[in-house]
Amino acid sequence: MQDIDARSKRAPALRRVLTFWPVVLYGLAVIVGAGIYVAIGAVVGRAGDAAPFSFLLAGLSAGVTGLCYAELAARFPEASGGVAYIRHGFGSDRLAQLAGVAITISVAISAASIAGGAVHYLVVLLPLPIPLLISIVVVGFTAVSVLGVRESVGAAAAMGIVEIAGLLAATVAGFLQAPNLDLTSMWPADAAAGRGVFAGAFIAFFAFTGFESLANLAEEVKDPMRTVPRGIMAAVAASLILYIAVASAAVLGDSAADSPLLGLFTGKSATAFAAIGTIAVANGVMVQIIMLARLFYGMARRGQLPSGLARIDPTTRTPVRATILAGIIVLAAALLVPFERLLVLTNALTLVVFLLVALALWNVQRRQRPVAGQFAAPRWVPPCAAALSLILLMSEFLI
Repeated sequence: MQDIDARSKRAPALRRVLTFWPVVLYGLAVIVGAGIYVAIGAVVGRAGDAAPFSFLLAGLSAGVTGLCYAELAARFPEASGGVAYIRHGFGSDRLAQLAGVAITISVAISAASIAGGAVHYLVVLLPLPIPLLISIVVVGFTAVSVLGVRESVGAAAAMGIVEIAGLLAATVAGFLQAPNLDLTSMWPADAAAGRGVFAGAFIAFFAFTGFESLANLAEEVKDPMRTVPRGIMAAVAASLILYIAVASAAVLGDSAADSPLLGLFTGKSATAFAAIGTIAVANGVMVQIIMLARLFYGMARRGQLPSGLARIDPTTRTPVRATILAGIIVLAAALLVPFERLLVLTNALTLVVFLLVALALWNVQRRQRPVAGQFAAPRWVPPCAAALSLILLMSEFLI
């Protein structure tokens, strides 16, 4: 392991240019994107009027897992994120590599599906063959990701602001259309409704995934020991509040179950919201490509992938080869992989990784104390995060 660490230190470094607010806005762009715009219909379908509680449960799970990532990002600010944390926590390169494979599959399929979803909107504006439009979307966002981290994160953050504005508009529209504001109607009335909340939480969790990608930017952030933990927690907290408000507005406004957000609008406002939804969905493609590229770069620095993927372009200071590989994988998945079970597959893989990361922090906390001034999660957080990840997995396959 010492040889691997030495190789990592000799590898070219990424440019540290990101500060707190770009990190927070990027985090919100990652979280508040395709997840809520795509997943809310499935959550309402499972949980009914209790959908806000599904988002609350999923958000609490994401929050405690975010605390794990926050401490580990402060302790080990490495671009490979969860892969590095699992290696440090368990001392196993093989387990870390397996986690890297799981993350790659999950992110690639998720990004590919997001690209397909964006194209269903885009085809209205550009009546071209679907495979060609998918290729344009993925190749275009891969090119933006190569330009530089400040540029790509800035573009993602700008689109994130549009996404958030759309959700705020949907919240206002839902509450204005609500025949009454009886919040007690959302409370699960019986055991069946309670099971629906857990089943909905499994899907709702998809809307919170992405906060972990902030850890992959640790080597491009100024003062990562403070900025990354604060950015993760701020992004998760803001998205939780927004999601509960949006879900409440959707069920109180009695919107269409198949498209709860779009169903809150009519006429030109529906067209405008559809355009916002397109931006929100498409933004997820670039975010996932950035995350995969940093994952490959970080693993290559550790000798877990070919060393060429750790090469940094001297002009853009980005891992160009790793970014191109990420784009190729996403494009191949978008063109070749069917997505009927997308949410279940990606959520299951992500929750397994989160479970391992939580256990890794538990091991790290027992072995060493954080340095002075370093962010540290309470000792109860890792086992709680592991238990919640396990409960969400069981809710899909056992409940």
